[in-house]
Amino acid sequence: MKKQHLELTAPDLEYLRELLSRERVRPLVQKRAKALMELHDGKTYIEVSQQLALSYPTVLSWAKKYHEQGLSFLTDKPRPGRPVEIDEEQQARITALARSQPPEGRARWSLRLLADKAAELKICKQLSHNQVGVILKKMNHSLSEKGPRASKS
Repeated sequence: MKKQHLELTAPDLEYLRELLSRERVRPLVQKRAKALMELHDGKTYIEVSQQLALSYPTVLSWAKKYHEQGLSFLTDKPRPGRPVEIDEEQQARITALARSQPPEGRARWSLRLLADKAAELKICKQLSHNQVGVILKKMNHSLSEKGPRASKS
């Protein structure tokens, strides 16, 4: 008989079964959950890595993380990065600017024009055109339309 590499607790096993039965689960979380279930069912690290198209060290590290952290390892921890410097009020002002009349000689606002105008109006210290795009998407506004995007329902 093959050596069982991982034994899940009853509550963890039940949680993983429920998690995998959901329709919407992030792919990485789903893969990690499946790997744990397969290891619990007695498959070896090599078998699980081949079945799920993972490397052997990945499966080994997931089993180790389960032993150390429990199921909390299923989701990634927040990663360090630059903090958000634009608050909701500033985002609302940028969106309102995007909904306003474009500058003279322009048919509509561009992301770069909005970023430049926001800096000129001192809405925020610094703003890239990419950030403007993210803000408008978050606020459900498209530059190609007059008003909010139509919902896809």
